Amino acid sequence: MRWLATLFFLTATPATADCVVLLHGLSRSESSMWMIEEVLEFHGYTVVNKGYPSTQAPIADLVGHVGSAVEQCGPVQTHFVTHSMGGILVRAWLRDNRPALMGRVVMLAPPNHGTEIVDNLSEMELLTDLLPDLMSDILLFLHGPAASELGTDSASIPNSLPPVDYELGVIAGNRALSPLGPIMIEGVNDGTVSVESTRVEGMADHIVLPATHTLMMMNPLVIAEVLEFLQHGVFDHGITLPNALRKLANP
Repeated sequence: MRWLATLFFLTATPATADCVVLLHGLSRSESSMWMIEEVLEFHGYTVVNKGYPSTQAPIADLVGHVGSAVEQCGPVQTHFVTHSMGGILVRAWLRDNRPALMGRVVMLAPPNHGTEIVDNLSEMELLTDLLPDLMSDILLFLHGPAASELGTDSASIPNSLPPVDYELGVIAGNRALSPLGPIMIEGVNDGTVSVESTRVEGMADHIVLPATHTLMMMNPLVIAEVLEFLQHGVFDHGITLPNALRKLANP
């Protein structure tokens, strides 16, 4: 029977790694997700981490970049890990599409109900009137046309999307580097998005960690929880920093 085992070994198709699509946030690039990319690859995942012109087009025009990234994964189980507006792009794409083999989704600080910071951008109109060329260039560079679609009103893109119908875990932060958060946002927030706004109907799990919006993607607690949800479909709500570091170091 040894020959039969040898034949099976020679003809068996090797297992294909799950694929993870990474989507960065507004005014960021794929380099902002490099640490998550490195950790996921270390743990055996295939990773697609493509940038997209987040400040140059409205959300409807950016959604197609999600599909392009999914195509690079091929016919394998495909997961998503997103930061900020990247989560809204994935929600919009998954409303009408699915990978061949749908995996799990982890969203970091998604503005699932928008952010009050966008609501307050109109207060800068006076400066725009006084210095039209300069302020127009600054606002376009920092925010772009997609930013105005991330408000908290009922007509905003996040609030027009349906509840999720896939395995979704949401990680929110409760530390603020930006001074705008405490001033403009009601309730606990990460400086850009409130904890409450990150929640969405249909999600499987939600966790709040001591992380800021800007640097969340490099926080070891956050990255360990990303792995936890991709592997098990739930977060480890009792995680400690030593446990997180052990998880990251042991594929």
